Amino acid sequence: MTEVSFAKSFLAALDSRPLKLSTDHVEDPKSYPARGAYILPKMPKPMTKRKATSIPGQERSLTVAVKSLRNPPLDIKLLSQTPNTSVLDVKTVVSQETGIPVDKMKLLHKKKPIQDSKVLKDLTTEAETSVEFSVMVMGGAAAIRSVPAQSNVAQGQSGGEVLDTKEFWDDLRGFLLQRIRDEKTAGDLTDTFQAAWKARA
Repeated sequence: MTEVSFAKSFLAALDSRPLKLSTDHVEDPKSYPARGAYILPKMPKPMTKRKATSIPGQERSLTVAVKSLRNPPLDIKLLSQTPNTSVLDVKTVVSQETGIPVDKMKLLHKKKPIQDSKVLKDLTTEAETSVEFSVMVMGGAAAIRSVPAQSNVAQGQSGGEVLDTKEFWDDLRGFLLQRIRDEKTAGDLTDTFQAAWKARA
């Protein structure tokens, strides 16, 4: 049978049928072809329940313990820290209390070094209320600088003299890293600022 003759016979068969169904048309369900039931396969892992989100203003607080049995011995507790507190924030507070430079300090959690960009909620579960770090000081007690006593009168270097010290640029690098949370970008910005300052003349 050619395509033309098939098309003619198909159109002739359609002509014998009504153009549209009547308003009282009813199809007998028994005339439907039999089909097997379709059952969805079981999931390999059960779906986990959604964790309840905390209400703004009622975010859980964590107690951070920083300890070291080596030289120098340390045992510092930081209370009421938010889950979004970064490891660099913890190191900064410890540096302020002990005089240990941030770049000479390495925090370990469960005996593993932790990056400065990590935050406390990355290291704890929802049920935990505390986290413990062990601190490793590069150079030991020799790395600790003396913390000057607070005074209302400015002491020590000032102005351009401060910008010629390594401590200033280390502090700037730490500040940028705390805000940007990217070690490479913070380092590149610090180097750019330092190069621009040196090239001012």
